[in-house]
Amino acid sequence: MGHDHAATDARTAPVAAFAVLDRMTKDELKAWRLAPIPDNPSAAERGAERLPYPYGWFVACYSDELPAGEARPMRFFGKELAAWRGEDGKARVIDAYCRHLGAHMGHGGKVHGNQLECPFHAWRYDETGVVNEIPYGKVIPPQAKRPCGGWPTAEANGFVWIWYHPEGKAPMWEVETFSEIGDADWTAYDRYEWLVHAPLQFMAENAADTAHFKYVHGTATYPDATLSFDGHLRNGLVLAKLGTPQGEIDGKIANGNFGPGQGWTRFSGISETLLMSGVTPVDKDLVRVRFAFTQPKAQAEGPMAGLARALIRDILKQFDQDKVIWDRQRFVERALICDGDGPIGDFRRWYYQFYAEWADGKPPVAA
Repeated sequence: MGHDHAATDARTAPVAAFAVLDRMTKDELKAWRLAPIPDNPSAAERGAERLPYPYGWFVACYSDELPAGEARPMRFFGKELAAWRGEDGKARVIDAYCRHLGAHMGHGGKVHGNQLECPFHAWRYDETGVVNEIPYGKVIPPQAKRPCGGWPTAEANGFVWIWYHPEGKAPMWEVETFSEIGDADWTAYDRYEWLVHAPLQFMAENAADTAHFKYVHGTATYPDATLSFDGHLRNGLVLAKLGTPQGEIDGKIANGNFGPGQGWTRFSGISETLLMSGVTPVDKDLVRVRFAFTQPKAQAEGPMAGLARALIRDILKQFDQDKVIWDRQRFVERALICDGDGPIGDFRRWYYQFYAEWADGKPPVAA
């Protein structure tokens, strides 16, 4: 007798938000994830300009996107940047515009040893933004010898990371490493990318918003979620019924943050899955999001392979559903929270510590 698939299939239903996307082909969906929104209200109208950039470690790129000997342009935190990997293998990032006559060193810049050479007049910079050489000049201007525009970098988990702080303060914690990444028994990264047209805080608050799962993602119940906070660390645990083609099973989703920019999620129940998320502000209302999945090869390439792939597809679908909301959302500073919303207030109190411009972690009074 054939299996009654319709009676037991408990995967996420295409609820209202996803109706925007359900007619797209795979290629159209991939393009939509990175497409601009030409008619979106301004950042000021949506309240995005009220939110500073949070400080912390953030993904600049995957490690293999920065080969040795080549300069790369980047834009994060409202700034143009230039990145390169020197002969010693170390990744470096500085402000992109040459202090001489303003050339963008991410476009046509050359790597000279461990320094970045401007394509205009070959001024050579180190990772602190100091000019160490001017091939045709005998005297380096004193101001050019002062550090300016350098971004602290780190490399871990297959990513190049940059440290952002609006006041130029040195890193306050280290990037956390995960032993599964690069382990021979775990798969290479399965990668996905989005541009979300919203401040980073909109995405971050998802960790505390339990009620939306039913109305945006079509879950049958509200998940049982707990959150805890400790300095720059946030940890969460979600116990939920997870949908599979064979019906619902008990699942566990452990998740957390090391500051605003380094997120992780471990899924248990269907297939062991580790998700590394890199979320980096480009501008006040634009965030580049990278999802990188790794799974035990015994599950991802064995009899459980179908379920392992289905889990990743469902995670992607839920993020797409959220993006439909985030792309048009407005920041409500004095949010009207009800008893079933989850610990959104607690989350905001934790998150606001990373806004260096806000005294005592509190937003300034609106004019």
